[in-house]
Amino acid sequence: FWKGVKLGGWPGDDEVTKLEDARLSRGNGTPWGVGRARAWKRIFWQLILLALGFLGLLLYWIPVVRYLEVFIPMGVCPSARMPLLSDNFTGFLRPWARPEVLTCTSWGAPIIWDGTFDPDVAQQKVRQQNLTIGLTVFAVGRYLEKYLARFLETAEQHFMVGQRVVYYVFTERPAAVPHMALGQGRLRVEYVARERRWQDVSMERMRTLHEALGGRLGREAHFVICMDVDQHFSGAFGPEVLAESVAQLHAWHYHWPRWLLPFERDARSAAALGPGEGDFYYHAAVFGGSVAAVRKLTAHCAQAMLRDRARGVEARWHDESHLNKFFWLHKPAKVLSPEFCWSPEIGSRAEIRRPRLLWAPKEYAVVRD
Repeated sequence: FWKGVKLGGWPGDDEVTKLEDARLSRGNGTPWGVGRARAWKRIFWQLILLALGFLGLLLYWIPVVRYLEVFIPMGVCPSARMPLLSDNFTGFLRPWARPEVLTCTSWGAPIIWDGTFDPDVAQQKVRQQNLTIGLTVFAVGRYLEKYLARFLETAEQHFMVGQRVVYYVFTERPAAVPHMALGQGRLRVEYVARERRWQDVSMERMRTLHEALGGRLGREAHFVICMDVDQHFSGAFGPEVLAESVAQLHAWHYHWPRWLLPFERDARSAAALGPGEGDFYYHAAVFGGSVAAVRKLTAHCAQAMLRDRARGVEARWHDESHLNKFFWLHKPAKVLSPEFCWSPEIGSRAEIRRPRLLWAPKEYAVVRD
């Protein structure tokens, strides 16, 4: 009776229409509750597909989508912990100066951002301790000609200015290291054998560093910062980065939730982290600490990679995967924000006030044999 009749202006006509819709739904053999359940089920799967599509775009570096990750909150350092953040290299920190970013870890280590430390205090504290700081870099194959000169040139301008620094360059061609106007006695060139695969070059550096730390490098330096060569300094990289052990937040992953971070998931690998494990994703392009601490880190990674090789397994991100496993087991005393190792490909971000070290363009087709 009601079908096709348009009601309007009469009291209660909306209720009548709803009742009629319900009656018709029951009349065609489909219970109203079942139809509603099917509609919600369809919406649920549409949302799942939308989320998977978004994550797919995110993982494959679609720039427009990458901009949206800045809306993923990083967390906030508890106010009760803020006054306690200090160390022997920066004095008391000012984590409240950067409320828009995470400035401490759950285990009480500071995350160093521009504005949270006084660079003059950091300089004074290191001078008082009369320290020698080693900077290690591997320049093997075409990486030597492509990146080493600019790396060393910019290091002279920005790395630990005013401190006693020694550069340790590891290469299979010592004679090809460019002659540069470096401070007297600041350069050491160490021979390393050329590996057949670039992956092995990356992984073997842990073993090589471990051996070097047990030799001249370990005798000359008090603290060591280890870096990749395919980057260059763009701002002051000073004593504020020093600590017993230092890890670097990865510029591409510092906003991501833990479950999305690219930890090693193959349970056969010694680098594997299970669900719920891992704190942050750290970048192997920058790590360091005291000689003893870095020797412990490199020993762990070198031994773990040997175990993987014996099992016929290779971690997805090679030595970086093992470094992340180490820092999950042995928490770093200090974490560097992405300002200390930034990728220009990401673009500018409000929280990245002063990049200190910039990635060079990744020309893998040119530098990797």
